Amino acid sequence: MEFLSDSVVLSRMQFALTALFHMLWPVLTTGMGIYLVIVEGLWLKTRNPDYYLHARFWSKFYVLNFGIGVATGIPMEFQFGTNWAPFSEAVGNFFGSVIGFEASWAFMLEAAFLGIMLFGWERVNPAIHYLSTILVAVGANLSTLWILTANSWMQTPSGGEMVNGKFIVSDYFQAILNPSMVNSVMHMFFATLETSLFVIGGISAWYILKQRHQAFFARSLKIALAAAIAVAPLQIYLGHLSGEQVYHYQPTKLAAMEAQWESSPAGQPADWSLLAIPNDKAQKNDWEITVPNALGYILEFRKNLSEPLRGLKEWKPEDRPHMVGLIYYAFRTMIAIGFFLAGLMLWSTLQWLRGKLSPENISQQRWLMRAWIFAAPLGYIAVDSGWIVRCVGRQPWTLYKEIRTVDAASHLPASNVLVSLTSFATVYSLLFIAALYFGSRIIRRGPNLDLPIPGGETTKPAVETTPGEFIPDERPTEAQQ
Repeated sequence: MEFLSDSVVLSRMQFALTALFHMLWPVLTTGMGIYLVIVEGLWLKTRNPDYYLHARFWSKFYVLNFGIGVATGIPMEFQFGTNWAPFSEAVGNFFGSVIGFEASWAFMLEAAFLGIMLFGWERVNPAIHYLSTILVAVGANLSTLWILTANSWMQTPSGGEMVNGKFIVSDYFQAILNPSMVNSVMHMFFATLETSLFVIGGISAWYILKQRHQAFFARSLKIALAAAIAVAPLQIYLGHLSGEQVYHYQPTKLAAMEAQWESSPAGQPADWSLLAIPNDKAQKNDWEITVPNALGYILEFRKNLSEPLRGLKEWKPEDRPHMVGLIYYAFRTMIAIGFFLAGLMLWSTLQWLRGKLSPENISQQRWLMRAWIFAAPLGYIAVDSGWIVRCVGRQPWTLYKEIRTVDAASHLPASNVLVSLTSFATVYSLLFIAALYFGSRIIRRGPNLDLPIPGGETTKPAVETTPGEFIPDERPTEAQQ
């Protein structure tokens, strides 16, 4: 229990807790914002009230996640001033401004138009409302842009140099467009979108299994599936590109991701470790299953790597990441989930092409619906696993090869940090329970199919008579009356 007296370790644990917990909420708002833009756009184009009712129903999840995301995001950023003040002082002229862009460009834009998106349906022109929905989605995704820009710069700093303990920016745009920025932003963007699609699909599958509003949720499942056809394989490819960048720019992280202790020279086939038990103290794997020559194919689509693959033993212990087992299995968890979601997408697409996802047949696809429900939380696990690899694998550096983590932390009494860490853990546990309660309450209540449709459309949504049976609603509309 020596870590309880180490304020640096406790500060790292606190930031890890707050960051990983916070990440659960904007993941859904950034992806679902795009989904809301799609369904509202379809409603405006077709005037099919089902799309309007989808926009109203799914926006409830958006506002729930937005509220908790704000409540957990602000304390996380405050830690740069409390627990990581030396780091903030050293890099504030760039890092601070980028974090400021996230607050002023992204959060303020999202917050400013959220009220119109939620409550302006019958109060503003439909075009204005749609513009508000678009701007909310843009604001949510701008957060991804600026947060990943800041973190990418920490991974591959550029655009300046350290002078007397401070980073002096010489080229602001070079710092923004650092070597890992584009791939990191795109990988995270599609991660949030994929997670949201499978959450929407998983909730829809639950209703279908329960034989509640099957026609209604068959539509949302198909929209999520149609988008996942493009997103799931593209996300795997973007993950591969990110792995190539780690190979070129952060070789210590790659060695930890693959539990590679020994080096392989350029041009020599490199084996890939499928499963292993890394042993940090012994600097070896106690047990492993390897695929001969496979790592070369994974990294560069060919057997022989053009650059040496350096093992962890190439660096002194103080210059390489520890907790290799955590990094190794977090990386494999992310990969496994990515391929599982892609496989589920393929299975669902085949059933769709066979006509098995029609409102009449979809309830018979019970194992497929169960698979979608099982997949709903997996995107969150993959995202947090990716951040573990990204940040734990960067150690022992806060700013890679420029500022060590031990020098970036504030000099605080360990007891104070332990109190704040315990407080965060308690409060966030209560927030998580509250989120599950209110989220399940939204699901139990289901969509309100009796909402008045703006404009008095003549086509009404399907009405459930008995479980699994729907007939058109033939009640006179406002225009007919």
